[in-house]
Amino acid sequence: MWETRSVQLSVRLPRDIAAQAEEVQRSDPDFLSRVVLYGLTRRSIYRHLRESYEHAEADSLPELSLEHGGPVL
Repeated sequence: MWETRSVQLSVRLPRDIAAQAEEVQRSDPDFLSRVVLYGLTRRSIYRHLRESYEHAEADSLPELSLEHGGPVL
């Protein structure tokens, strides 16, 4: 797969969710790691797609020509 390392996280959660997270951390820490990995992977993919879309959108804008007084199509 890939090389891994431990990371200590401190997050603020609603009490009931925090209690569930603590229970999962005790009973199945690997599951909690997969949940965090899933969330961060989704975030990374979203950022990549958003940046790709913004870049493509900027590339598709018409160039402005000051000589002709308007966009060049």
